[in-house]
Parts: sequence; C-alpha cells; structure tokens
Amino acid sequence: MDHRATIEEQLGRVPLFEDLSKQELARISNLMTTLDEPAGKALTQEGESGREFIIVLDGEVEIRRGDQVIATKGTGDYFGEIALLDNRPRTATVVAKTPVSIAVLHRGEFGSLLERHPELSAQLLACMAKRLAELDDVDDTRSSHARSA
Repeated sequence: MDHRATIEEQLGRVPLFEDLSKQELARISNLMTTLDEPAGKALTQEGESGREFIIVLDGEVEIRRGDQVIATKGTGDYFGEIALLDNRPRTATVVAKTPVSIAVLHRGEFGSLLERHPELSAQLLACMAKRLAELDDVDDTRSSHARSA
C-alpha cells in the first residue's frame, strides 16, 4: 500500500511544515521510510538522542515517561519533529500499543534535503520562529494568570 498521499497530508498538519508548498511536502515525504512494527515495540527511548521524526499511519502508540503512560496517540499523530533540528534527548518513550504502520524521517536525510534546497531552511526557520513566539505568548499568559491568582 502506498502511503505517500497520506504522508504528505499529515506533514502539512505538522506546525513545523504547515507553511510549505505541496511540492516541498512531497520532497520530504519521498525521504520517509514506511515501516510496520509489532505491538510492544519501542519506537523511541526516553533520554536517548532524538534522530528521527515519526508519523503514525495506522495503529496506536503510548507515550511514556518513566513507567507512566502520559498519552495515547493514533493514526495521523506524530512525534519527534524537533529531533530533525536539534540533538536533544527524547523526553519520552514511545511504544506501539497495537501493531503500527509508521513513516520515519531521519535527521541525516532531512539535513541533506536542506542542503540541496536551501530555500526550505529559510521557510522552516520562519515557521520555528513563529512557533517559539506562540509558545512565549502561552508562557506569558500563564505567568500573568499565576500572578493574578
């Protein structure tokens, strides 16, 4: 089964990629590898360096911190987009709750794409700046609510 159209559609919903054209989303989609993994398979490990971005094409995953399940995600959900840009340790472990079909983009392939198409870098930087500003606005709102409480 070819998941390319689904992958491109899902990429367009990721804040990091939402301002990219269909052609640019197709370039990224073409770098992604689809995998089928069994229930119980750890897809990422808390504390390890993040090296890939993953979209869940089918199935469910659990997000765990320590021994605690903090969230369940399913078809169309994604995680690890910041790993494409930053070498931070993973903040959670993601485990397949059911058999899953996933699309994976590795940081090295993404970096090569940016080298070949530097115009993408500028767009991604603008999108990241916008996201950071939104996060700052949320933090400022929380701080002002805390002060007034």
